[in-house]
Order: sequence, then C-alpha cells, then structure tokens
Amino acid sequence: MSKKNIFQILFLLFLIAGTIFVAHQNSNAPYRHFQGKVFGTFFNITYQCSDDLEQDIISALNGVDQSLSMFNEKSTISRLNRGENIIADNHLVYLLPRAMKVSEATDGAFDITVAPLVNAWGFGFKNQQMPSESEIDSLRQLVGYTTVHLNDRTITKDNPNTMIDLSAIAKGYGSDIVARTLDKAKVKNYMVEIGGEVVVKGKNEKGENWRIGVSKPTRNEEEASNEYMKILEITDCALATSGNYRNFYVKDGITYAHTIDPRTGHPVQQDVISATVIAPECYEADAFATSFMVVGLKKAQEILKQQPHLRAYLIYIDTDGEMKTWEN
Repeated sequence: MSKKNIFQILFLLFLIAGTIFVAHQNSNAPYRHFQGKVFGTFFNITYQCSDDLEQDIISALNGVDQSLSMFNEKSTISRLNRGENIIADNHLVYLLPRAMKVSEATDGAFDITVAPLVNAWGFGFKNQQMPSESEIDSLRQLVGYTTVHLNDRTITKDNPNTMIDLSAIAKGYGSDIVARTLDKAKVKNYMVEIGGEVVVKGKNEKGENWRIGVSKPTRNEEEASNEYMKILEITDCALATSGNYRNFYVKDGITYAHTIDPRTGHPVQQDVISATVIAPECYEADAFATSFMVVGLKKAQEILKQQPHLRAYLIYIDTDGEMKTWEN
C-alpha cells in the first residue's frame, strides 16, 4: 500500500472519529432556547447542542433579511423593486424558481407580484384607502408571476413597475435557513419557529415528537392563545399555517380578509378559514398554506392530490355555517 493511500485512510478515519465525537457530545448536550424578532415578527428556537449557536442563527437570519425583506430598504429585493440593477444572491436564486413552481401548481393562486393589490386594500406596509374597481383593474396590469424571469443571476420583469414581494414565503424560508444552519452544526434535535412557520427535527426535551398546536379560529383575541383545534405531533418536516380569522376589517357591513386573490384583485371570500400544511421544506408549506386560503376547500383538495408529498389540515365553514375540519 502506498504512503498516499495510507494517508487517505488515516484522514478518513480521523473524519469519522470527529463525527462520532460531535454526535456523542451533542446527544448529552442541554436543550437551548433562543427568542427574538425578525421579519416584523417573533421567532422561537429550541435546539440541543453543547455550543451556543445564537450568533450563527442571527447571522443566517440577517442574511435572509438582507436579501428578501420588503421592510429593509437596503435589501436585494427592495433595490430590485426600485429599479436598480442587481445580481441575484443565493437566496433569490434558490427561492424564485421554487415560488414559481408553487404558482404553477396552484394556477396562480400564489403569486409573488401581488403586493400592489395587497397594499391597495390596506393590508400591506402602506395603509391606503379602499380601492375602486378602476384602480384594481389598473393594478392588475402589474400582477402576474409569469412576467418575472430569472436568467442565471439576472432578474427581469416584463413591466418595470411590477413589484416582487416574497413576504408570503420568506418566514418559511427563513425557518429553512436556520434549520440548515443547525444541520451544519450537527444538531440532531431542534424546533425552529418564525411567525408560526415551523421546522422540526428529531425529538423534544421529553424524547417525543414535537407538538405543534393549530389554533382554533376565533376573532376573540383572549381566546386565541388558549384554545387549539388540534395538536400535531411531528418530526423531520416543516409546517406552516395561514388564516384569515384575525387579520381582517369590516367596512359598510362587509368583511374583508387579508388574503388577496391575485387573479381577481379582491380579498378572498372562501370557505377555508385556516390552512395548515406539512411539507419537507417550510417555504413550500408556507406558500401552499397561503394558496389554500385563496382557492378554498374543493380546489385545495384537488391540488393536494397532485402534490402527494404534502399533508394538510384545513378548517372551513360548511354551507350551514358550521366549522368543520378536513385532513389528508
């Protein structure tokens, strides 16, 4: 055996020994809890590790914020929307094609260009007056996911005034990025939650699957944090929930939900009031949960048949006005 082969074998044994040591070290490590605020919402992270990974987590979250945040004037997406020539960063290169894939699967119910309509109805970062039909028609000319193109690292828009908004997918993606950070650190057990979008792996502190509650839809804020429709016990997956039952307003006796149908330009009036989706990655769970609020129960069921890797727990109002649930 040559000296080169001996060296390669010794190096491989060294790597294996190091991996085993890290795994053993982490298996006896404490569970750490980390909370904070990002993307205009709160995050809660629990992970088992000998090392404090807070700085690594913060760095990962800041990277997503610098890329995707609509509220950060210096972010890549904000600069793009201002008409600056930008080179798409790794986050955009990864996320844009996947967002388009969800748009295709939902017949445009998920659309990253819907922001002008959301803002016009007063649910975005700009609080404007209720739009007229002519204003809606005008804004719809700016909406359409098929008008955005990614070529290598160049993003082009058929209409330069079209705005790209990844808010409906960014929290889920942020949870994915933190999960990747923990995976890189060889963490085997963790729960990452950003604004209700969750990624879990391994077991909780009790050695059980992670328990995630689906809130009972209510417009009573005092009840909202105390009652759950279902407790889901999950591991090694991602989960996201979207709902209209708290983010709405009433004008002239009409209830307007915060979810806008990009195909009509109007707030949705569907039977589904809460959609929880379980997927391999949280960006996907996040996007499909939003889509199911737009399309309603029947169409959501059809979409799920075409997406067998997804699980869903939907809360809806039946024709008699009763609250019901459906899951696959």
